[in-house]
Amino acid sequence: MAKIVACYKWVIDETDIRVKDDLSIDVSRAQRKLSDYDRNTIEAAVRAAKEAGAQAVGLTFGTDKIKPSLKEALSRGLTEVYWVASDKAESADGKITANILAAAIRTIKDVSVVLCTDGSSDSFARQTAPRIAAILGWPVVTGVRQLEIAGDAATVTQARENSWETLRAPLPAVFAVLPEINPAPIPGLMAIVSAAKKPNTELKAEDLGASFETNVRTAGAKGYAMDRKNIMFTEGAMADRVRELALALRKEGVL
Repeated sequence: MAKIVACYKWVIDETDIRVKDDLSIDVSRAQRKLSDYDRNTIEAAVRAAKEAGAQAVGLTFGTDKIKPSLKEALSRGLTEVYWVASDKAESADGKITANILAAAIRTIKDVSVVLCTDGSSDSFARQTAPRIAAILGWPVVTGVRQLEIAGDAATVTQARENSWETLRAPLPAVFAVLPEINPAPIPGLMAIVSAAKKPNTELKAEDLGASFETNVRTAGAKGYAMDRKNIMFTEGAMADRVRELALALRKEGVL
Protein backbone atom coordinates (compact mmCIF):
# COMPACT_ATOMS: atom_id res chain seq x y z
CA MET A 1 0.00 0.00 0.00
CA ALA A 2 1.24 3.49 -0.87
CA LYS A 3 2.31 5.64 2.05
CA ILE A 4 1.80 9.32 2.74
CA VAL A 5 4.47 10.59 5.12
CA ALA A 6 3.68 13.47 7.46
CA CYS A 7 6.86 15.07 8.80
CA TYR A 8 6.43 16.74 12.17
CA LYS A 9 8.54 18.46 14.81
CA TRP A 10 8.56 18.23 18.62
CA VAL A 11 9.19 21.80 19.77
CA ILE A 12 9.54 23.83 22.94
CA ASP A 13 6.27 25.31 24.16
CA GLU A 14 6.78 29.03 23.58
CA THR A 15 4.63 29.90 26.59
CA ASP A 16 7.31 28.35 28.83
CA ILE A 17 10.18 30.42 27.44
CA ARG A 18 11.54 32.96 29.92
CA VAL A 19 13.61 36.02 29.04
CA LYS A 20 15.88 37.12 31.89
CA ASP A 21 16.85 40.67 32.76
CA ASP A 22 20.06 40.35 30.75
CA LEU A 23 17.95 39.17 27.75
CA SER A 24 19.32 35.62 27.98
CA ILE A 25 16.76 32.93 27.18
CA ASP A 26 15.82 30.32 29.78
CA VAL A 27 14.17 27.12 28.53
CA SER A 28 15.29 24.92 31.41
CA ARG A 29 11.70 24.42 32.60
CA ALA A 30 10.03 24.48 29.20
CA GLN A 31 7.70 21.66 28.22
CA ARG A 32 7.62 20.34 24.68
CA LYS A 33 4.71 19.90 22.31
CA LEU A 34 3.78 18.91 18.80
CA SER A 35 4.40 21.97 16.62
CA ASP A 36 1.06 23.76 16.35
CA TYR A 37 0.96 23.76 12.55
CA ASP A 38 2.16 20.16 12.29
CA ARG A 39 -1.12 19.05 13.81
CA ASN A 40 -2.86 20.34 10.70
CA THR A 41 -0.30 18.60 8.50
CA ILE A 42 -0.88 15.25 10.20
CA GLU A 43 -4.62 15.66 9.76
CA ALA A 44 -4.07 16.50 6.07
CA ALA A 45 -2.07 13.29 5.64
CA VAL A 46 -4.76 11.22 7.36
CA ARG A 47 -7.50 12.71 5.17
CA ALA A 48 -5.50 12.33 1.96
CA ALA A 49 -4.65 8.71 2.80
CA LYS A 50 -8.30 7.90 3.44
CA GLU A 51 -9.38 9.36 0.10
CA ALA A 52 -6.54 7.74 -1.85
CA GLY A 53 -6.67 4.34 -0.16
CA ALA A 54 -3.17 4.88 1.18
CA GLN A 55 -1.52 4.68 4.60
CA ALA A 56 -0.66 7.79 6.62
CA VAL A 57 2.57 7.51 8.62
CA GLY A 58 4.57 10.00 10.63
CA LEU A 59 8.27 10.89 10.55
CA THR A 60 10.24 12.98 13.04
CA PHE A 61 13.83 13.79 13.93
CA GLY A 62 15.16 15.05 17.24
CA THR A 63 16.86 14.09 20.47
CA ASP A 64 15.53 11.45 22.86
CA LYS A 65 13.04 14.11 23.95
CA ILE A 66 10.91 13.29 20.89
CA LYS A 67 9.73 9.97 22.37
CA PRO A 68 6.63 11.49 24.06
CA SER A 69 5.58 12.82 20.65
CA LEU A 70 5.01 9.36 19.23
CA LYS A 71 1.81 8.64 21.12
CA GLU A 72 0.31 12.05 20.37
CA ALA A 73 1.11 11.78 16.67
CA LEU A 74 -0.39 8.29 16.52
CA SER A 75 -3.50 9.43 18.39
CA ARG A 76 -4.17 11.86 15.54
CA GLY A 77 -4.85 9.06 13.07
CA LEU A 78 -1.44 7.96 11.81
CA THR A 79 -1.00 4.21 11.52
CA GLU A 80 2.72 4.21 12.32
CA VAL A 81 5.50 6.63 13.21
CA TYR A 82 9.14 6.46 12.16
CA TRP A 83 11.57 8.41 14.34
CA VAL A 84 15.25 9.28 14.29
CA ALA A 85 16.85 10.27 17.59
CA SER A 86 20.31 11.82 17.85
CA ASP A 87 22.05 14.10 20.33
CA LYS A 88 23.23 16.11 17.31
CA ALA A 89 19.64 17.11 16.60
CA GLU A 90 19.83 19.74 19.33
CA SER A 91 22.00 21.94 17.08
CA ALA A 92 20.76 20.71 13.69
CA ASP A 93 19.81 23.35 11.14
CA GLY A 94 17.51 23.03 8.14
CA LYS A 95 20.17 21.38 6.01
CA ILE A 96 20.93 18.62 8.51
CA THR A 97 17.26 18.05 9.28
CA ALA A 98 16.41 17.67 5.60
CA ASN A 99 19.35 15.30 5.07
CA ILE A 100 18.15 13.05 7.90
CA LEU A 101 14.49 13.12 6.90
CA ALA A 102 15.24 12.46 3.22
CA ALA A 103 17.50 9.54 4.14
CA ALA A 104 14.76 8.16 6.40
CA ILE A 105 12.15 8.51 3.65
CA ARG A 106 14.34 6.41 1.37
CA THR A 107 14.15 3.55 3.90
CA ILE A 108 10.33 3.60 4.04
CA LYS A 109 8.75 1.48 1.32
CA ASP A 110 6.17 2.75 -1.17
CA VAL A 111 6.22 6.45 -0.25
CA SER A 112 4.20 8.42 -2.79
CA VAL A 113 3.66 11.71 -0.95
CA VAL A 114 5.59 13.63 1.71
CA LEU A 115 3.79 16.38 3.59
CA CYS A 116 5.63 19.02 5.59
CA THR A 117 4.26 22.08 7.29
CA ASP A 118 5.01 25.29 5.42
CA GLY A 119 6.91 26.41 8.55
CA SER A 120 7.35 25.07 12.08
CA SER A 121 5.86 27.02 14.98
CA ASP A 122 9.29 27.62 16.56
CA SER A 123 11.61 28.81 13.78
CA PHE A 124 9.27 29.00 10.75
CA ALA A 125 12.31 28.75 8.45
CA ARG A 126 10.28 27.19 5.61
CA GLN A 127 13.26 25.12 4.41
CA THR A 128 12.33 21.50 5.11
CA ALA A 129 10.07 20.64 2.18
CA PRO A 130 12.18 22.26 -0.59
CA ARG A 131 15.38 20.74 0.79
CA ILE A 132 13.88 17.24 1.08
CA ALA A 133 12.56 17.45 -2.48
CA ALA A 134 15.94 18.62 -3.80
CA ILE A 135 17.72 15.71 -2.10
CA LEU A 136 15.20 13.12 -3.33
CA GLY A 137 14.92 14.66 -6.79
CA TRP A 138 11.12 14.94 -6.45
CA PRO A 139 8.76 17.78 -7.43
CA VAL A 140 7.81 20.19 -4.63
CA VAL A 141 4.93 22.61 -4.16
CA THR A 142 4.83 25.01 -1.20
CA GLY A 143 2.01 27.11 0.23
CA VAL A 144 -0.55 24.33 -0.36
CA ARG A 145 -4.08 25.02 0.87
CA GLN A 146 -5.90 22.15 -0.86
CA LEU A 147 -4.65 18.69 -1.81
CA GLU A 148 -6.29 15.97 -3.88
CA ILE A 149 -4.52 12.73 -4.79
CA ALA A 150 -5.72 10.62 -7.71
CA GLY A 151 -3.68 7.84 -9.21
CA ASP A 152 -0.12 8.88 -9.95
CA ALA A 153 -0.63 12.64 -9.56
CA ALA A 154 -1.82 15.24 -7.08
CA THR A 155 -3.83 18.39 -7.73
CA VAL A 156 -3.10 21.20 -5.30
CA THR A 157 -4.22 24.77 -4.71
CA GLN A 158 -1.26 26.98 -3.93
CA ALA A 159 -1.41 30.37 -2.22
CA ARG A 160 0.16 33.14 -4.30
CA GLU A 161 0.73 36.73 -3.24
CA ASN A 162 -2.68 37.97 -4.35
CA SER A 163 -4.34 34.87 -5.78
CA TRP A 164 -4.70 31.09 -5.75
CA GLU A 165 -3.16 28.81 -8.37
CA THR A 166 -4.13 25.22 -9.17
CA LEU A 167 -1.23 22.91 -10.00
CA ARG A 168 -0.89 19.24 -10.92
CA ALA A 169 2.24 17.39 -9.80
CA PRO A 170 3.33 13.84 -10.66
CA LEU A 171 4.00 11.50 -7.75
CA PRO A 172 6.12 10.91 -5.76
CA ALA A 173 6.26 14.53 -4.62
CA VAL A 174 6.75 16.75 -1.59
CA PHE A 175 4.17 19.31 -0.46
CA ALA A 176 4.46 22.07 2.13
CA VAL A 177 0.95 22.67 3.46
CA LEU A 178 -0.52 25.71 5.17
CA PRO A 179 -2.39 25.42 8.49
CA GLU A 180 -5.53 26.51 6.61
CA ILE A 181 -5.59 23.23 4.70
CA ASN A 182 -7.85 21.75 7.39
CA PRO A 183 -8.58 21.95 11.12
CA ALA A 184 -6.68 19.78 13.59
CA PRO A 185 -9.24 17.93 15.75
CA ILE A 186 -8.38 17.11 19.33
CA PRO A 187 -7.96 13.33 19.68
CA GLY A 188 -10.68 11.54 21.63
CA LEU A 189 -10.10 9.15 24.52
CA MET A 190 -10.36 6.02 22.37
CA ALA A 191 -7.84 7.44 19.87
CA ILE A 192 -5.40 8.16 22.68
CA VAL A 193 -5.79 4.66 24.14
CA SER A 194 -5.40 2.93 20.76
CA ALA A 195 -2.31 5.00 19.95
CA ALA A 196 -0.33 3.03 22.53
CA LYS A 197 -0.96 -0.14 20.49
CA LYS A 198 0.20 1.26 17.16
CA PRO A 199 3.74 0.56 15.91
CA ASN A 200 6.61 3.01 16.02
CA THR A 201 9.93 2.32 14.34
CA GLU A 202 13.23 3.81 15.42
CA LEU A 203 15.71 4.51 12.65
CA LYS A 204 19.34 4.85 13.73
CA ALA A 205 20.91 8.07 12.50
CA GLU A 206 24.27 6.38 11.94
CA ASP A 207 22.61 3.75 9.71
CA LEU A 208 21.01 6.30 7.41
CA GLY A 209 24.31 7.55 6.01
CA ALA A 210 23.11 11.17 6.03
CA SER A 211 25.52 14.04 6.52
CA PHE A 212 25.51 16.10 9.71
CA GLU A 213 27.82 18.70 8.16
CA THR A 214 26.70 22.31 7.89
CA ASN A 215 28.27 25.69 7.32
CA VAL A 216 25.90 27.42 9.72
CA ARG A 217 26.59 27.81 13.44
CA THR A 218 24.45 29.57 16.00
CA ALA A 219 26.55 32.36 17.49
CA GLY A 220 24.06 33.19 20.21
CA ALA A 221 20.48 34.06 21.02
CA LYS A 222 18.88 36.87 22.97
CA GLY A 223 15.37 37.68 23.98
CA TYR A 224 13.59 40.82 22.88
CA ALA A 225 12.49 43.50 25.32
CA MET A 226 9.77 45.83 24.06
CA ASP A 227 9.84 49.37 25.35
CA ARG A 228 6.18 50.36 25.44
CA LYS A 229 5.11 54.00 25.59
CA ASN A 230 2.04 53.13 27.70
CA ILE A 231 0.05 56.07 26.38
CA MET A 232 -3.56 55.82 27.56
CA PHE A 233 -6.52 57.52 25.90
CA THR A 234 -9.16 57.64 28.64
CA GLU A 235 -10.80 61.03 28.36
CA GLY A 236 -13.42 62.35 25.98
CA ALA A 237 -15.93 60.63 23.73
CA MET A 238 -15.05 57.29 22.13
CA ALA A 239 -14.80 58.86 18.67
CA ASP A 240 -12.33 61.45 19.97
CA ARG A 241 -10.21 58.79 21.66
CA VAL A 242 -10.10 56.71 18.48
CA ARG A 243 -9.07 59.80 16.53
CA GLU A 244 -6.27 60.53 19.01
CA LEU A 245 -5.09 56.93 18.82
CA ALA A 246 -4.99 57.05 15.03
CA LEU A 247 -3.01 60.30 15.09
CA ALA A 248 -0.53 58.81 17.58
CA LEU A 249 -0.05 55.68 15.48
CA ARG A 250 0.43 57.78 12.34
CA LYS A 251 3.02 59.87 14.15
CA GLU A 252 4.92 56.71 15.10
CA GLY A 253 4.81 55.52 11.50
CA VAL A 254 2.56 52.54 12.27
CA LEU A 255 -0.23 53.82 10.00
